Amino acid sequence: MDYRNLGRAGVRVSPLCLGTMMFGARGNADHADAIRIIHRALDAGINFVDTANVYSNGESEEIVGKALKGRRDAVVLATKVHMPMGDGPNDQGNSRAHILREVENSLRRLQTDYIDLYQLHRPDPNTPIEETLGALDDLVHAGKVRYIGSSTFAAWELVESYWASARLHLARFVCEQPPYSIFARGIERDVLTVCQKYGTGVIVWSPLSRGWLTGKYHQGASYSPEARAARDRFITKPDTPEGQRRMELVEALIPLAEEVDANLAQYALAWTLANPTVTAPIIGPRTMEQLEDNLGALDVAIPPEHLRRIDELVPPGTDV
Repeated sequence: MDYRNLGRAGVRVSPLCLGTMMFGARGNADHADAIRIIHRALDAGINFVDTANVYSNGESEEIVGKALKGRRDAVVLATKVHMPMGDGPNDQGNSRAHILREVENSLRRLQTDYIDLYQLHRPDPNTPIEETLGALDDLVHAGKVRYIGSSTFAAWELVESYWASARLHLARFVCEQPPYSIFARGIERDVLTVCQKYGTGVIVWSPLSRGWLTGKYHQGASYSPEARAARDRFITKPDTPEGQRRMELVEALIPLAEEVDANLAQYALAWTLANPTVTAPIIGPRTMEQLEDNLGALDVAIPPEHLRRIDELVPPGTDV
């Protein structure tokens, strides 16, 4: 396993991060099976696990907590705060009140005394970044959090946070968690440049573009009402003009993957790792079969001529 530093922090993480959004009521509700998947990932050398308090309303954190009993110190454990966890006006966002309350809930569900990486799930325009960083800095000094990070921040928001941290001598974000895939290259315009300049780690979410880059949606294929494309309102539907364009690209990408003896999912994951600014893509398996398939991406190398071909299909800095 090719472990690498998380940005300029000293902690070293695996090149694949195990995401657990699909564990719990939202995906795999079988706790025993989800725990087996987590254990298999750890046995394969993955030491980086990412969750969030909002995933299945805390159930994902509970599963992770049970899975890490006896193995906690060998894992770089990440979770997130920001999303609504109740109906009250202060049950969401990046305020001091919400952060200090939710970190205790996450620690309890995860059955741990500390969180290695505590991330803001989204920016909060209603809370000054100084207040947010002050609360996170207090958690670092209290030993409840070791590093802090952000997710889906714009480039200017990252720079603003760095300036505030330097000016006020507060803990600084060591990583950013943005969306990134062959179909979502928008962060190449500025976010990746900022992260490279400031030594910020990058752990990318949705590297398979919500299932599109697994190859299951292609010309002539049908999908059932139970399929994720039908259930998830955030997924581009195959029967739309946008979906048709994506299917054309999938048809062009599959032969490239076959040239390097990979399937499309493995190829798409390996493509994200070909970018030297990316620390690790977040994989989100729901089943053991999906995990085993994703692990195969570590053996895939994308030739330079393939990178050029992909740039022709989806120009750098653009989204499909």
